Amino acid sequence: MRYALVKSYLSILLILPALSASLILTGCSGNRHREQDNKTFHLNFSSGTLESMDPAFAKDLYCMWTDHMLYNTLVETNTDLHIIPSLAKSWDISEDGLLYTFHLRTDVYFHDAPEFPQGKGRKMTAADVVYSFNRIADPATASTGAWIFNGRIDTLHPFTAVDDSTFRVKLLVPFHPLIEILTMPYCSILPHEVVEKWGKDFRAHPCGTGPFQFKYWDEGNILAMERNPHYWEKDNLGHRLPYLDAVTISFVDSKATEFLLFRQGKIDFINNIDGSFKDNVLSKDGKLKKEFASKFNLTEETYLNTEYIGILVDSANPLTKGSPLLNPLVRQAINYGIDRQKICTYFKNGVTTPATKGFIPESMPGHNPNATWGYHYDPQKALELLKKAGYPNGKGMPPITITTQDVWSDIVNFIATELQELGMTVQVDIMQPNIIRQQMSRSGLAAFRAQWIADYPDAETYLVFFNGQSPAPPNYTRFKNATFDKWYNESLNQPDTIRWKTYERMDSLVMSYAPVIPLYYDRMLHFTQKNVHGFSSTPMNIIELKRVQKD
Repeated sequence: MRYALVKSYLSILLILPALSASLILTGCSGNRHREQDNKTFHLNFSSGTLESMDPAFAKDLYCMWTDHMLYNTLVETNTDLHIIPSLAKSWDISEDGLLYTFHLRTDVYFHDAPEFPQGKGRKMTAADVVYSFNRIADPATASTGAWIFNGRIDTLHPFTAVDDSTFRVKLLVPFHPLIEILTMPYCSILPHEVVEKWGKDFRAHPCGTGPFQFKYWDEGNILAMERNPHYWEKDNLGHRLPYLDAVTISFVDSKATEFLLFRQGKIDFINNIDGSFKDNVLSKDGKLKKEFASKFNLTEETYLNTEYIGILVDSANPLTKGSPLLNPLVRQAINYGIDRQKICTYFKNGVTTPATKGFIPESMPGHNPNATWGYHYDPQKALELLKKAGYPNGKGMPPITITTQDVWSDIVNFIATELQELGMTVQVDIMQPNIIRQQMSRSGLAAFRAQWIADYPDAETYLVFFNGQSPAPPNYTRFKNATFDKWYNESLNQPDTIRWKTYERMDSLVMSYAPVIPLYYDRMLHFTQKNVHGFSSTPMNIIELKRVQKD
């Protein structure tokens, strides 16, 4: 009965972006429809699916977007990469860096749900934080975020509720980026009653403290959320957030179709556009062409994302036997042999920056804009390195294969052409994205095109990628270096300014061995309709809808 009522509600209030409003709201006046639609935000997930609304499995961008609407974490990252309070009003860190004490808000309630007495959401307390974090760390949960706490928290009593509004985390060893890690959706706070009622099916029956609450999910078709009327956060004038009444998400698995729906006004926002449209919509410097500037808004933002080609450097792996890619001189030659500026100009319409300053992206503390340890385009230098490696003009060098998914094949084919001009034989292998991820995790690809998006606003998230003690993920290249690992461990409890300098040294060392070929530091392109105001996102591309208004 509950879901029958929900469907009826949706047929009146919410619009499926792929359908005409006139088909949905038969019998309603045009003014009534416009008034309702101005309170509903429509977006699309071009993956065609959503794996889960359980934050223990928030491993991809769309899961993170959804969880950020439904849940809160103790702390958040703002648009300037600063850590700000959320469910925790403040926090203290012990002098030895092992004990973190969080002082919680006392006016936060979970969403109304049948699992609570009288269906009314109860107050959130420190015990809920303990439960939520223990659940992530518990192997039985099999959370993709278990690595957050594995090997870092005290083995006996890592999480403690001192009282209802005081929560403590005890670490085994100091780990300075802990506060930043706690901003991740994995660390959302949940009520045990609802989780235990649904078990694995909690993925489809979410309940949190966030600005929007779950209403209906027809998997692969539409997800609907409505305003949480008891949300704790208010704007500067004392008005309760969010402003919107509802959010609907469609699952059209084509970026081209998504853009057409956006042009028709059936969705309110898109994240980037399909490559087939970019030259029609954007100039070569990444700006909206004149004919589109009056039709919708484009915001270009910092995106903590490094696009790269990774190279498996594990000499014990049978896949690398006899591979020229084990030779760092060859890897350096490949780095020098790619014109990153052409990639940025012709494939990304100038919206990206050539990754010539290391693996850590722009705007992240630890990135040095004056770094000299990256690679620029120098084909002559590349040829010299190939000769030094024993492959003059590429002669005698076995073929190499770069694996990529279809959406990136144009760039990888361009790279293959450039390397072939140096005498290398390069093959491009196209695979499905999920298969590539599986093979990367199993060290089953010799070279692969991928991206590394910051999980949290600390450059440690980029450097753990090369930590020799880390599995894959995150260490997909299987890079291992004793000096790097020593510096990595030392950095974990250093003050910020010292730690950032250590990060630069680590980035420099990695680049000298070249287990990766950084291609470009990305930028976000967010398109919104002209009547959308207050939309924002973090540099990790977590969208924020609680302050959005439509006119």
